[in-house]
Formats: sequence, structure tokens, C-alpha cells
Amino acid sequence: MPRDQAGRASAGKGIPSGQMTYFLSLGSNLGDRKRNVDRARRSIERSGIKILRASSVYRTEPVDVRDQPWFLNQVLKVRTGLKPQELLDLAKSIEKKMGRVPAANKDPRTIDIDILLAEDTVIDTPRLTIPHPRLAMRNFVLVPLREIAPKTVHPLLRVTIRDLARRSGDRSFVIKHQQALSRSRAGSKAAEG
Repeated sequence: MPRDQAGRASAGKGIPSGQMTYFLSLGSNLGDRKRNVDRARRSIERSGIKILRASSVYRTEPVDVRDQPWFLNQVLKVRTGLKPQELLDLAKSIEKKMGRVPAANKDPRTIDIDILLAEDTVIDTPRLTIPHPRLAMRNFVLVPLREIAPKTVHPLLRVTIRDLARRSGDRSFVIKHQQALSRSRAGSKAAEG
């Protein structure tokens, strides 16, 4: 695929020049988690970013700091004219408006918006790393990403998302949110009976 001066793939057929496709991860484990994820998605869309696909919402087990509430996570495929650093600025702005307080990286949060992939762009700066450095090791992003982009290739590892998810050593719990709710309700009814 042809590249522009920034090293990213240039627009293909039907894609406006200067537009780039990204995958974003949304996560929340404080307050009304579902509302937080929905609100972040709407804020992204209202910012002029086109959402091309959205994964299911997943209930996920905390990985690094386990003594905290479970998360709801979703992955979005989006298209925008924003450069990666500009998209990061927008994500941080949405997080701040939604009440995320800068704290330790692994603390509970109302919302977390991460850039997972930006086509085949590779960035490694103190402020931004793309592809996301822990993408290949985290089921809470691999499972929803596999749902909407199984054939997408990780630009550094040169492996599809489907294969990364299959090879992941992460054994943390990841289940579609609606399935988790159904199981919870079924368990409550069984306990009542």
C-alpha cells in the first residue's frame, strides 16, 4: 500500500485523503460502567470521528491489579483525519470531561481510552506508543478486537489478531456483557428456587 510522508498508509479507494483508520479500546470499572462506555463512544462520535464498527461490550477481569472492580471493555474501529497525537489529545480530553482523575496507571477509572492500532503506523515516543505495547498480551482487548477485526495484522509482530488471541497466555476472564447478565439472573433465580 502506498505511504505518505508520515509513513502511514495513504487513502485507499473510497477513503478521503488524509483519513486514517484506528482501533480504540474503551474501558471502565467505576460508577455505571455501561453508561461510561456508551458516553465515551458518543463523545468520540460527536467529535467528528466516524465509527465504522463496534465490538460487543465485554465484562473483564482486572489483570495487573486484581483487587479492584471488574471492567466493561469495548473496541471501536474508527476513521478520522486526526493524526495519532491529535487523537490521543482528544481521548485524554474525553477522559478528563468524564471525571477521570490522573492517578497510578492501574487504578480504577471511570473511563480509559487507548489507541490500539493506527493502520500499519508504528510510533514509539515517551507519550505515545502504537501499536499499544501490551495489546498482544491482554485478552480484554484481544477478544473484542478479534470480534471485529480478526484478519487485521499487528504491524510489528506480523501476526493476525485472531492468531494473537489464540496464542495469548492471558487466562483472565472475558465474557460478553449481556451473557454475563443472563448468567447472573439465572443464578439468582436458581438461588431463589
